[in-house]
Amino acid sequence: EVGYHGGDVESIIKDLLDNSIQMVKNRFRQQHEKEISQAVEDALLKSLQGAEDFLAESEDGEAFLETLRRRLRDGELEDWPVEVDPSLGSLPGKFQLDLTENIQPGVPILINLDKILNSRRDPKPMKVSEARALLLNAEIQRLLPEEEAVQEAIRTVEEDGIVFIDEIDKIANAGGRRGRHRGDPSGEGVQRDLLPIIEGSVVNTKQGNVNTTNILFICSGAFHSAKPSDLMPELQGRLPIRVELRPLTREEFLRVLTEPKYNLVRQQQVLMAAEGVDLEILPEALDEMARYAEELNRSTDNIGARRLHAVLERVVEEISFKAPDLVAEAKAKGEERCQVVVDRQLVTERLQPLIKHQNFAKYVL
Repeated sequence: EVGYHGGDVESIIKDLLDNSIQMVKNRFRQQHEKEISQAVEDALLKSLQGAEDFLAESEDGEAFLETLRRRLRDGELEDWPVEVDPSLGSLPGKFQLDLTENIQPGVPILINLDKILNSRRDPKPMKVSEARALLLNAEIQRLLPEEEAVQEAIRTVEEDGIVFIDEIDKIANAGGRRGRHRGDPSGEGVQRDLLPIIEGSVVNTKQGNVNTTNILFICSGAFHSAKPSDLMPELQGRLPIRVELRPLTREEFLRVLTEPKYNLVRQQQVLMAAEGVDLEILPEALDEMARYAEELNRSTDNIGARRLHAVLERVVEEISFKAPDLVAEAKAKGEERCQVVVDRQLVTERLQPLIKHQNFAKYVL
């Protein structure tokens, strides 16, 4: 089904604003980290219970407080009980009512607003580790009121906001035939819904109004069965800069395999390690896999870096299947774990049949 996530396209801007509010708070927390941490620590020291164990160690109140502070910083008091108001960190004047229980048809529901608005919640016992999060939110709200955070977030969204819309080609009417291979809502309907926020309009959110005029919209798509010109003319006019990406090369495939912190090779090594197999893939093997990935993308459908998933799985498929037997053989020899090395020859043996099959498929009707 072709459509968008959420009730309407305005949910895109609402989600963007929610992210911006969180970013503003995180940035404020980083800028005032020392002050906030000190205030949270002082509040925890005042709330700590059962501190009689420290009295024997200290001769006066000052030494006792320093001992308590040191043990708190060292993480020795994370499970100690404290009493904290559970409403800390929540917005003033906002509350939630649970009306899902004990409701009978035809019986009126009575809500005492005076009791709700004027009641104060009793302190609740909890661990230091749980209380720290509440006190942290309360201190951030004290230093940065919610209204200021929202206003800064709205300004950030309007001036620095970026919206990335992927798979835009899926809502284009290929060949000008309306509704071809389209679900409900129709592709043209989604385009008409996207048009106002891309052109520039005011979106009403619960935090305030957001003007989308200066937000940067970036759209992308493969456009295999459609062309950018199949989009609505109005939408094309609001996306004036077009960039065509070139296919990934052998060098770039190699970078994808090695540079990310949690790259595909590392993931396979961790999976094998869980089975008791220490997998080592030589640099020459990685270079060969990158070469085959480039060639397969050129001779078949170009699916980009996703090709590396299939290539790597093909190389380690037999090793993964035989992992229990390999570990058993290693233990029979007195070794704790099994060592497996993947070299260029193994990669060629596993991937060369794929190339031959694809070359032959060209001549099959």
